[in-house]
Amino acid sequence: MNQVTERLNLYFKLIRLDKPIGILLLLWPTLTALWIAADGKPSWQHLLIFCLGTTLMRSAGCAINDYADRDFDKHVKRTAERPLTSGKIRAWEALMVAGVLALISFLLILPFNTLTKQLSVLALIVAGSYPYFKRFFAIPQAYLGIAFGFGIPMGFAAVTNAIPSQAWWLLIANVFWAIAYDTEYAMVDRDDDLKIGIKTSAITFGQWDVFAIMASYTVTLTVILWSGWDLGLRWPFVAGILVAAAIAIYHYQLIKSRDRDLCFAAFRHNNWLGAAIFAGVVLDYAVR
Repeated sequence: MNQVTERLNLYFKLIRLDKPIGILLLLWPTLTALWIAADGKPSWQHLLIFCLGTTLMRSAGCAINDYADRDFDKHVKRTAERPLTSGKIRAWEALMVAGVLALISFLLILPFNTLTKQLSVLALIVAGSYPYFKRFFAIPQAYLGIAFGFGIPMGFAAVTNAIPSQAWWLLIANVFWAIAYDTEYAMVDRDDDLKIGIKTSAITFGQWDVFAIMASYTVTLTVILWSGWDLGLRWPFVAGILVAAAIAIYHYQLIKSRDRDLCFAAFRHNNWLGAAIFAGVVLDYAVR
């Protein structure tokens, strides 16, 4: 029994269930899209399925990422002791875990329309290919933003069987948000990534990293504000955007010194930025 428990604990760490920040960074944009698509009244079935699916796909993505980066992570201090990198589990186990989680996630959306199912296949392809973009793409965080934001068009598709232009604008905003928070994350590992040849936005932006992060936050909030206003969202929504802007300014205070621990703290704090935007949307519909 102890061996089984230990094995399950390793799988638990492989898919980062001990670090739920990644799930939340996917979940807030997805829930926001569901709320808008359903005019503030999403069904509990949609909420349950998308919450579970987001958790499963993020977990599968972590397993795929560790499989792809198993020969790189051993050279990075922060990732050297991950279960796969340290040799505590094997490569085929990581692929097996990712496959099972992806299959369960797909089974969850079987009741949905064809468009949603088609988008789920694209989402899986994007999530599975993301780790390899770090080999050649100068700003892989932009591609991550697409992967982390696929719940947006899927949410609209599941509710309306269509993907309006606002969904694509919200996805674009999510790309810039991912560039902001994952550059903060990449600043933690920049020295190690330079040694092993991994490409990240923190390396690409160089001395302009802090400026690029704040510019990305600005684009994110501007696009979301414009999209929400175009959809008829008003002052409660705007209040949420203002809170999110204040949080972004706080992040500037954390990252301006480029201290590793403070950059990581800023990355983790993005949970509250996403929550503020979502809360503004929910409140706006609630007071109508």
